[in-house]
Amino acid sequence: MDVPVSESAIIFPWLVVHTLARCEKKLLVWAVGAGIPGELPTYRTVHRYRGKVVHFDKVLFPGYVFLRAEPSAAAGIQQNRHAARVLVPPDLEEFDRQIREILAAVGSGLEMRPVSGVQPGVRVQIIRGPLRGFEGSVERLDEPLDVVLRLDFISQAAAIRLAVRDVEVV
Repeated sequence: MDVPVSESAIIFPWLVVHTLARCEKKLLVWAVGAGIPGELPTYRTVHRYRGKVVHFDKVLFPGYVFLRAEPSAAAGIQQNRHAARVLVPPDLEEFDRQIREILAAVGSGLEMRPVSGVQPGVRVQIIRGPLRGFEGSVERLDEPLDVVLRLDFISQAAAIRLAVRDVEVV
């Protein structure tokens, strides 16, 4: 579920809202209704049922919604019945860079999936395609590579599939 962040919201830092189980979309709808822009990155899955092909958009980081608001708004957000707690990333610049990369990857249309925990691996920079310039860690060395884009603050990650020729070791 993608709710565009307005130009005026760019001055606000990110707040990470840890939600109650399966309440991410409800919290985002509430936030947008309250004038708080946010993001809920999703990825597409395909299932086949008796000859039917069904597409589902699943939450990429279950339990987390990313909002743009002043830290002083955290207390009001915390009072929402779908919020477990509101977190402020300690390194806002790094978090902003990482979340922008994740959102660009979601928007690129490349195959994406969540990764449970970030595995140590070779650090690479993407040199071709819509994600050129982004950095990630290689998770799988078979062709195509699984390159992991991380959100360190919440210890979550997403993997995208890229050809070996599209990355270089950093």
